[in-house]
Amino acid sequence: MQNNEIATPHSPRFGLVLSNRSLVTGTTTVEELLALAQRAEEAGWDSVWVGDSILAKPRLDALVLLGALAVSTRRVKLGPASFTSTPLRDPLQLAYQWYSLDVLSQGRMIFNASQGAPGTQGGTFAEEFAAFHIDPASRMRRMEEAIEILRLASSQERISYTGEYTQFRDVTILPHPIQHSLPIWISTATDPRKPKMTTRALQRVASYADGWMTISRTPALFADNLADIRRYAHEMGRNLGNDFEACLYLDININDDDEVAFQQSKEFLDRYYEHDFTRTEVALRTVFGSPHTCIERLQQFMQAGATAFILRIIGPDEPRQFERITKEVMATLQ
Repeated sequence: MQNNEIATPHSPRFGLVLSNRSLVTGTTTVEELLALAQRAEEAGWDSVWVGDSILAKPRLDALVLLGALAVSTRRVKLGPASFTSTPLRDPLQLAYQWYSLDVLSQGRMIFNASQGAPGTQGGTFAEEFAAFHIDPASRMRRMEEAIEILRLASSQERISYTGEYTQFRDVTILPHPIQHSLPIWISTATDPRKPKMTTRALQRVASYADGWMTISRTPALFADNLADIRRYAHEMGRNLGNDFEACLYLDININDDDEVAFQQSKEFLDRYYEHDFTRTEVALRTVFGSPHTCIERLQQFMQAGATAFILRIIGPDEPRQFERITKEVMATLQ
């Protein structure tokens, strides 16, 4: 697939993000989070996702909340969007916890690995890594080792592993996950102004992942990134296949007045990330406006190859937003 090729759009999958950080800020409750997940399942959404961070951006722990979701839902896929604490957690213990979640959910988990990133939206990134006595420069390889161990321990009884940061011998992790081939995605937020880092990140997706989640893209950049991932995979002798997920994380705000929707979105993002977002930055990470405007925007990404959208509601009156997204946007595209 060349960079100028346009994928034929298919009916996309939709995932809903729960704001488990809002539990810390006091703007939601556990009961409301679980009720929204159940409502998404009943309304036909394909998946439910939670945020992840330990100290940098405190919230209800992702694994704990996923456990609650595993027993309060029956059909939707479940996962972190994205698991930024992957390099900070012991990979052997993480594998044990993740397999237990897969059993608890009866095989509905999607592991979405991330290395985390510094910057205005990364919270107290440096302080978090310092608290765990981990060099941030090691986070890429630590994430890779976690993925390798997750795959290895799910397919064999007794395993040994010798990595740069993790070593163990003759270990068996029980219970085995329900899914013999665990779905493992990798999240990236590459910066086109840093081509070498972008190349390494996309090559990592091509080598390790069953799916790719990204954020803050134009449709053209999304298409280029996806084409590069497929090209790198081909060069590695790997066929990603039609089941490879190409997923875009978007904030969403439905309002029949596009300008009001923009202002509301900017106010939310400025407050949430403590950063003065420009209009361009808001437009990159958010779909806002009337249902028609939002549908057109999502269709551009479908043409660029997106197979799934993971949406976080940032408009006022969340119940009403959810209803309009479900009935006026999602239903139209599906």
